[in-house]
Amino acid sequence: MARSKSLTDSTEGLLTALQFGDGQFPGGGFAFSWGLETLVADGKVARHDFGAFVEGQMAYRWAWFDRILLTHAHAAARDMPRLVDLDDLADALTTIDSARRGSRRAGAALLGTHVRLATPGAAAFKAAIDAGRAHGHLPIVQGVVLAGIGLDAMAARAVSAYTAAQALCTAAIRLGLVGHLDAQRALSLIRPRLARLIDDDPPALDDISTFVPVSDVAMLCHAEQAQRLFSN
Repeated sequence: MARSKSLTDSTEGLLTALQFGDGQFPGGGFAFSWGLETLVADGKVARHDFGAFVEGQMAYRWAWFDRILLTHAHAAARDMPRLVDLDDLADALTTIDSARRGSRRAGAALLGTHVRLATPGAAAFKAAIDAGRAHGHLPIVQGVVLAGIGLDAMAARAVSAYTAAQALCTAAIRLGLVGHLDAQRALSLIRPRLARLIDDDPPALDDISTFVPVSDVAMLCHAEQAQRLFSN
């Protein structure tokens, strides 16, 4: 059921979400293309395909995987055993090795920044990772740190969704696939659908899934590329 109120209804909450969703925030997402680099190199995604590619990634990967894990991690931000269980689930269900490593590296980069910013909960979760009790997957880290800075679950989903879509746009621009205006058009086109996904409570944890086979195969093939700009 959709809810009408969010922390971002306050001016301070909106500013907080804008700060931590900003592409200039040092979260480490610039290092990953999530298969786009290989797809572009192989001629599988062209400029006119990019909007549909972003929409597919958000609808069939973020919405049914990251969104669910993030929401549960946000609710369990002070419950370390629960966070560890969610992190184990993220690790087990991320079957593509480069995607698994990418999620951990992106999570580590984001968490490291929040540790330095003294975000509540960040240091404790990093200690669990350092002790080998957690992996530090990105959606789990996002849940912890976005709860720590005071965003409610809906606002946290908004930041997560926007940063995921923006990261794909940044990768496409760096690859020369699209220009800045093309990227903004792609974000504008998917905004209504993302808004619905953000407003609604996500599916149950048992319903978690991901179905982006084209980008999964691309990530599997990424290591074979002679020249690589991104980590996956």
